[in-house]
Amino acid sequence: MATLDTESTSGRLIAASKVNGTTVYDNTGVKIGSVYDLMLDKVSGKPDYAVLSFGGIFGLGARYHPLPWGQLHYDTRLGGYVLNNGREQLEGAPSYAVDELSMWDETRSNDIDSYYGEPAYGPGEVGGAGLRSRNAI
Repeated sequence: MATLDTESTSGRLIAASKVNGTTVYDNTGVKIGSVYDLMLDKVSGKPDYAVLSFGGIFGLGARYHPLPWGQLHYDTRLGGYVLNNGREQLEGAPSYAVDELSMWDETRSNDIDSYYGEPAYGPGEVGGAGLRSRNAI
């Protein structure tokens, strides 16, 4: 069976497996953590949240901060993602221990969206499109 070579992805696309571990910088260019995982909309396949690993030493005591995907942008000069707002916003954001990440529901999504000033959607709703993802086509 053939395998996909994700080591050499380039251009504007990136393999999802390569996003995990990508460095995240604050809006002044200071490294603050990395992407731990992505939360994808099951229907559209588009990313809704990036889960950032932030704080802790060697993974111990780290907190995980899901934030709406639109709160990050990729900086080719830095080779990583940059928070649109300052580190201070992330420090006060909803965060979870690693064992709490699997307990995801619409209430958690709406709490995160509300914190970041994103529109909150009801179950299965997105502006009449019937999708949860704010990134739906």
